[in-house]
Amino acid sequence: MNTHDGKSSIQVIDRMMKLLEVLAAHTQPVNLKQLATQTGLHPSSAHRILNVMVEKGLVAKQEPGTYRLGLKLLELGNLVKARLDIRREALPFMQRLHQELNETVNLSLREGDEVVYVERTASGRAMMRVVQIVGARAPLHITAVGKIFLAEAGDEEARAYSRRTGLPAYTPHTLVSEKALLDELAKVRRRGIAFDDEEAEKGVCCIGAGIRDADGRLVAGLSISAPAERFDRNWAQKVKETAQAISAALGYRPRQ
Repeated sequence: MNTHDGKSSIQVIDRMMKLLEVLAAHTQPVNLKQLATQTGLHPSSAHRILNVMVEKGLVAKQEPGTYRLGLKLLELGNLVKARLDIRREALPFMQRLHQELNETVNLSLREGDEVVYVERTASGRAMMRVVQIVGARAPLHITAVGKIFLAEAGDEEARAYSRRTGLPAYTPHTLVSEKALLDELAKVRRRGIAFDDEEAEKGVCCIGAGIRDADGRLVAGLSISAPAERFDRNWAQKVKETAQAISAALGYRPRQ
């Protein structure tokens, strides 16, 4: 992209934001003339941008020739709110688990083919080598929580993920074949827990469990990470119980 294209793209985004801000300031649908006047845009430019926003669901077109905010914004807003709620609800439970085991506890979400770390309680031990930080990303197949999400999605989606990504290796322990991944996901479904045995980072292991919302959807994952020399697979039950407690705080009630 050349410099001119970059400036044009930024200009379009700026105009889109102006249109959204004007629409947000009105409780009733707004006509094109009013939108153009209040944003300072030429009517033809406003109309062209609005058409794209209507196509994407950010704006809804009303008759006759008026516009209002679209339902896509509600969907995105609910997603942001849900993620903020998860962090707020999860943190006290994460802190208790951290205090009990004195190891790093992570909260992560799925975004596409990656997990994103959104909260963390870190160990103060000098030899701690785990490097996950808030905002960091990792492919699904190399992390415990990523496997939780893949197991939930089912084998067909796991195969599609395998084809899309090629299952790149990060350590000699990374699962790099589709069969190995599917076999591991079957174990995850049986156990309700997942392990990362030095698959993302050599010398570091992890245990992960899923967190569900009030509708039963898998919305996040809780994990505990530690250097391999002091990692204890028996922590799995505590991780699972903590994830269940967070799910309960979000309103999840398992079917009897």
